[in-house]
Amino acid sequence: MAQQQLWAPPPPTPYGEVLPELDLPAPDAQRRWTVLLRWLLAVPHYIVLAVLGFIGFFVVVFGWFAALVLGRLPGPVARYLAGLLVYQTRVFAYSTLLVDPYPPFGFDAPSYPVQVDVRPAELNRLAVFFRLILAIPAAIVQSLVTTGWYVLCFFFWLIALVLGRLPEPIFGATAATARYTMRFSAYWTMLTAAYPKRLFGDESLALVERRSASRPLLLSGGAKALLVAFLVLGLVSSGVSSTVQSDNSSTTTVTTNATR
Repeated sequence: MAQQQLWAPPPPTPYGEVLPELDLPAPDAQRRWTVLLRWLLAVPHYIVLAVLGFIGFFVVVFGWFAALVLGRLPGPVARYLAGLLVYQTRVFAYSTLLVDPYPPFGFDAPSYPVQVDVRPAELNRLAVFFRLILAIPAAIVQSLVTTGWYVLCFFFWLIALVLGRLPEPIFGATAATARYTMRFSAYWTMLTAAYPKRLFGDESLALVERRSASRPLLLSGGAKALLVAFLVLGLVSSGVSSTVQSDNSSTTTVTTNATR
C-alpha cells in the first residue's frame, strides 16, 4: 500500500475539499493474550497522548489565529497536528481491537498497519472563524457513536477473546467509528476544510479499487445496524447521564437548604 508522506505534505489545494482517509488492514486473527490485556497495554499511550494533547490545545489555538490571517495552517503547526492525529488514530484503532500489533510511540510510523492520509490545505477564513459553531453537529454525531461503542465494548472484547478476532460486522462498525472520529478531529484542528461525513460507509465508491479494508469503507447490513445501535445507545446514555446529574443537583440543593 502506498503511504502518505506525513512530514512532506503536498502543496495546499484550494479549500481542501478532500476527506482524510483511514487505511486499516483486513480483520485478522489476534493474539488472545493481547486482547485480554488490551486496555491495560494501551495505558502508556494514553498517558503520552494526554501530554501531547495538552500541547496540541495551544497549538490549535495558535493555528486558529494564524489560519484567520494566512488562510491556512503554518507548516510547523500542520505537521504537529497531523502527527498527533495519526498517533491518536493508531492508538484508537489498537484500543478498539481493530489491529493487534502494538503501536509505536511517536508520530511517524510508516510500517504500522494503520495509516492516515490527511492533506493540510487552503482554508476558508469565514469557516475558520466559525469553526466552533460549525463543528457542533459533527461533534454530537461523533460523541454519540463513540459513546455507543463504549457501551457495547465489553461484549466486543469478550467476542474477540473467544474467537481470536473481530467478526466482520463489529469490525466494520468499529472502523466506521474510528474513521469518523479521525475526520472530525482533522476538521476541528483545521487540517482539512472537508466536513466529516460518510459515517455509514462509501457505497458510492464501491467500484473504486480498494487500497485497504477501510478505503473505500464498504459496510455490510450488520455493520450499519450496529452503527445505528451505537447512535441510539449514545443518545440513551446521554439522556440517562443528564437525568442523573439533574437528580444529584436537586438532591444537593435540597440538602443545602435543609442544613440552613
